[in-house]
Amino acid sequence: MLKITDIKIFVVGNPWKNWIFIRILTDEGIDGLGECTGGLETKSHEAFVTELKSRVIGKNPLNITGLMDFLRKTLFLNSGGCAVSGIEAACWDITGKVCRKPLYQLLGGKAREKIRVYANGWYQGPRTPEGFAEKAKEMVKKGYTALKFDPFGKAYKYMSVEDENLSIRIVEAVRKAVGETVDILIEAHDRFSISQAVRIAGRLEEYRPFWFETPVLSDNFEAVCEVARRVRIPVIAGERTSQPRELAKLLAKGVLDLVNPEYLGCGGIGGLMDCFALARGFDAFVAPHNAQSPYSTAVNVHVGITQPNLIIQECFDDASVEGAGRALSGYPKQKDGFIEPADTPGIGVSFNEEIAAQYPYGDKNFLWMFDDGWERRGGAKSMEASG
Repeated sequence: MLKITDIKIFVVGNPWKNWIFIRILTDEGIDGLGECTGGLETKSHEAFVTELKSRVIGKNPLNITGLMDFLRKTLFLNSGGCAVSGIEAACWDITGKVCRKPLYQLLGGKAREKIRVYANGWYQGPRTPEGFAEKAKEMVKKGYTALKFDPFGKAYKYMSVEDENLSIRIVEAVRKAVGETVDILIEAHDRFSISQAVRIAGRLEEYRPFWFETPVLSDNFEAVCEVARRVRIPVIAGERTSQPRELAKLLAKGVLDLVNPEYLGCGGIGGLMDCFALARGFDAFVAPHNAQSPYSTAVNVHVGITQPNLIIQECFDDASVEGAGRALSGYPKQKDGFIEPADTPGIGVSFNEEIAAQYPYGDKNFLWMFDDGWERRGGAKSMEASG
């Protein structure tokens, strides 16, 4: 029987988010790669995985459902967040290698040949209409047919008239730069009050956004639904849900038909599969949140390719693979606005420990989205430039 013998943990310093990777080792020499990245926390997630080691060593990584149930009970019925989700993904990677099949095949096979992706993280520069427009055109030249961005600076709850007008000019500039055939997706990062979100949505309407993402605190389901009822553009939420049942509560209100669960937060690959199934029960579409490394893009693509109610997939990779991203290879890449999984056994991503060691943890490698200059996505350098 295959047994887990160790879990190695690697922190890789990406400028706007420290990535956390794990490698699960087994007694038969087959290893599995996982990711446990947390947005604004690194050391705590690293420590969480370390604490779980003693509970995982000796277990069979092929018995994924049983292992996840064991860890849930270990944590007093807590999902375990990105630490447990990363362990689960690494076990799926091992299972695919043992079976000599790609992950998507183990999950039921393809529902389509490729999936549409949208670019995020591409707006790395000053908060000006001209800067956003120029960067948007660059991404369209790379093949993307959908772009997401947050034009709202460091806004929280309310904005000045001047700042609101600048935000709208940025959206207008991007729309003019990319034309009418490229979709624009407006991200609000939970910033606004209900009344502010409703007014801004009205101003956005003429630019035909694909959606307005998390305009108010997205775990406040009543507020999210109130905004969705009062505006005429689609609203999407769900990335903060930590259990599939929370997503069910949101969908049961009968207002949203777009949700964006995060696999590292909602219970891993199994949890994301559950979210797709729940959404189908409410005739809703899923656009998985994906703001981590290219490894997580690979995971989402493997899952999404098997799901008929996937609408589009988030992708940061063309904006984040330089530098720390060199430690990863084998992940799928966007072409002409679409992406498809590799046929390599397991998840198909390789991790180079020597390259990763060149990019150590940084205590300013975070995205503080209520500070000036966060959209530059350069960690400490962004704060210095805006100061």
